[in-house]
Amino acid sequence: MSMGTQSCVKFDTHIKMGTTNAQTNSEHAPDEVHSRGTLIDTFFAETVILVTGATGFLGKALLEKLLRSCPRVAAIFVLIRPKKSRSIEERCKELLENPVFDRIRSEFPGALNKIIPVKGDIGMPELGLELEDKNMLTQQVNIVFHSAATVRFNEPLKVAVNLNTRGTDRMLDLCRHMTNLISVIHVSTAYSNADRREIGESVYTTDIKPYTVIDMCENLDDETIGIIEKRLIGNHPNTYTLTKGLAEQIVLSKGSGLPIAIVRPSIVCAAYQEPYPGWIDNVCGITGIMTEIGRGTIRSIVCNANLVVDVIPVDFVVDTLICASWHNVVQRNDTIRIYNCTSSTLHPITWREFGYLTKKHAIESPSRYVMWYPNFTFRTNKFIHFIIVTMCHFLPAFIIDLILRVKGCKPIMMKITKRFEHAAKNGEFFAMNEWKFCVDNMTKLVKFVRASGNCDDFNIDIKSLDWDTYLHQYMLGIRKYILKDNPDTLNNARSRLSKLYWMHKLNKICSIFVLLGMLKCISR
Repeated sequence: MSMGTQSCVKFDTHIKMGTTNAQTNSEHAPDEVHSRGTLIDTFFAETVILVTGATGFLGKALLEKLLRSCPRVAAIFVLIRPKKSRSIEERCKELLENPVFDRIRSEFPGALNKIIPVKGDIGMPELGLELEDKNMLTQQVNIVFHSAATVRFNEPLKVAVNLNTRGTDRMLDLCRHMTNLISVIHVSTAYSNADRREIGESVYTTDIKPYTVIDMCENLDDETIGIIEKRLIGNHPNTYTLTKGLAEQIVLSKGSGLPIAIVRPSIVCAAYQEPYPGWIDNVCGITGIMTEIGRGTIRSIVCNANLVVDVIPVDFVVDTLICASWHNVVQRNDTIRIYNCTSSTLHPITWREFGYLTKKHAIESPSRYVMWYPNFTFRTNKFIHFIIVTMCHFLPAFIIDLILRVKGCKPIMMKITKRFEHAAKNGEFFAMNEWKFCVDNMTKLVKFVRASGNCDDFNIDIKSLDWDTYLHQYMLGIRKYILKDNPDTLNNARSRLSKLYWMHKLNKICSIFVLLGMLKCISR
């Protein structure tokens, strides 16, 4: 008997009650639901939920919010694959030990027992599910959140198609067999149509159909796929956005008749308020760049500072997922609703403002790991950027590695510098372009949640965010959760930064004298 089957026994009574409750809620008209004062947590009461991608950044935050704000949930099954000789039980235990659940452990200590691991893999046929687990899920699950995907931009096409596109297809097959299903949320990305500049809340079809691409990836060899990959990607920046767009088309066709909605978050970043201000658990994308800005190791970034950056705090995304799942039932729709969960349309901030606030708070709350005074420049000239990166990124890293070698230590700076330069390169497309997102459905959802009296527990109104406060919390979150820097080190860090400031000024003065000397020599 598998882990999921063993665990479902003690939840059997609650699950049956959950199915009845969920079905009852879905049968009421919206006005009737409101007249009875139904809240989102009441809607989720006694329901059984399936979450894919639960071990990821967004997945962790979603689990935490469901357990804390919808405490009457009967059970949450999480699809987990064995990894590096670790069983799903070990991976689930590691997941639940994450600091994101500290508040749950304090306020609802028994709630974590509702999380039940199920062995599965979206990259395998039939999701890699054992027959017992598949039967259990199809009979008992009411609500599905499908967020599993590979978010690596440079993933080989075959891998990205298998996980992001084919994985969604497999998930929909499972959903179609669920006898008590009332709501499905597919997590996409606002950049699933990155080859367009104006993006509505609708699915866009492509000339090359999803199943054609799937067939090609499953039947052609790697060399042939490599040859046609560029043609398939077209104006997309990478395989991630391409395969997420293809997945949406599968949702449109195969999801017909299912109670399904699509949520498209933009660049998901640290939490604004929940579970903790500034909570973050990875250095992917912008977070990694902000980390190195704070440490003073990044001096140049390819970016058009005048453009609007579209970032969205993870807690806004999580609340949108939960509210969309509820809205999916209480206001039924014959078409698949799509929510562009973005910030640029309703509450924009430019890269220049974003960079200024990042630098400001990096200086106000420095880490003890700061290596140079935080100071960087956004520039669009890639040649000048290359010179600055060579002189200010790679040369210092090379020198530090030499010193480490002399001391008998392992050289790491060149490796770190290359990694973050690669991350910056992957983000160039998003830093040099701008999109106009339609947010009609998102705006309607905000109004609907506000009218229902749920907005205190579920904040999906991006206009309520203060960018200055957010970036202050973000930098503190990087300090705490990424760099593991104790608050007690803040005074020493500020003292160190003060010394680095004067070294920075001295270096600028010396550079000016050197430049003047060179110009004088040239003029002779």
